[in-house]
Amino acid sequence: MASSADGLRSVHDYQVMAEKLLPEPYLSYYTYPSLSRQTYRDSLAAFSRYRFLPRTLSDVSRRCLSTTVLGQPISIPIGASPTAIHSLAHKDAEIATAKGVAAANTVMIQSCYSNKTIPDVAASAPDGLRWMQTYLFKDRRIVEHIIRTAEVAGHKAIVFTVDSPMSGLDSGYDRDFELFNEEQQKYSNIDIGLPEFKEARKQGARGIVRYHRNQFDPSLTWDDVKWFRRLSTLPIVCKGILTAEAARQAADAGVDGILVSAHGGRQLDGVPAPIDALAEVVEAVRGRNVEVYMDGGVRTGADVLKALARGAKAVFIGRPILWGLTCRGSSGVQHVFDILQQELDYAMALCGCSDVNSIPSDIVVHESYYHVPKHRL
Repeated sequence: MASSADGLRSVHDYQVMAEKLLPEPYLSYYTYPSLSRQTYRDSLAAFSRYRFLPRTLSDVSRRCLSTTVLGQPISIPIGASPTAIHSLAHKDAEIATAKGVAAANTVMIQSCYSNKTIPDVAASAPDGLRWMQTYLFKDRRIVEHIIRTAEVAGHKAIVFTVDSPMSGLDSGYDRDFELFNEEQQKYSNIDIGLPEFKEARKQGARGIVRYHRNQFDPSLTWDDVKWFRRLSTLPIVCKGILTAEAARQAADAGVDGILVSAHGGRQLDGVPAPIDALAEVVEAVRGRNVEVYMDGGVRTGADVLKALARGAKAVFIGRPILWGLTCRGSSGVQHVFDILQQELDYAMALCGCSDVNSIPSDIVVHESYYHVPKHRL
């Protein structure tokens, strides 16, 4: 486990240092949210709207932080969300990330837009638990390649992102991408030798960006998810669900898990903070044998506990992984998880909770609880 001798004692500390270390175009790519930043800011602020109601004088002398996701054991209910182009943060890119996540004994969701190949990431941490993320691209040959390669490499689930029928509008992405070097522009799991991609690469960074933007498919429906479901025997997790209606549709389509997510505020601005949307999604699929997870705005162990109390089986973190990777490589990734584990353990003890698998929902209430006349409760 990494030490905190250099002052890195919180996720916020890692953010501050990473923002100093990352060159501007790299920092811009990792941090930009869409348009007015409403969803990005609210995803962070939303956790402060929930209050703990501690259970006092409970026996918390022994506390269990381990759990399972889709039947696979992990040491803490916190995993790594899919994020792209880790080579901006560290020369070893997703290989370093995978090593750090495996050392923390938890789950990594590898992005289809990772620089390193699926087999290389698998080989770097052969004992690590990995899921594979993809979009349902227009060219289904890409989707099938990603899934088949992930199956062979030992990934244990496929995470399908559903909140992106179109690519984000932020023009800064195009500008930043042009400043990346050839290795950083490499999407190793998307470049499968198709003639169309070879032609796009001849046009440089702009051609690559245009090619990938054109792969997003606005014609997708839930019938396509059913096709996706039939493509693999691996469990399927639907990422980007924010409403009860969509959660029920996902369950009807045969998914095994739902990741409540607002895409880090990088897609549609103005959608709810994931922690606010979480409870209605959990309720919508109750009894359907669908696990529910959440990402977005998690920065402390207390945030994790609030999400668990509102029904999440586990939470996932995105930008904090990139900050850890930037500052310390694989050991920084592991240390970010260590910090959150210690903070979660402390918050559980003070709230009278001893097992992450049975966090009572009534230890957390929305702040409005204290503004409603008691006779109306």
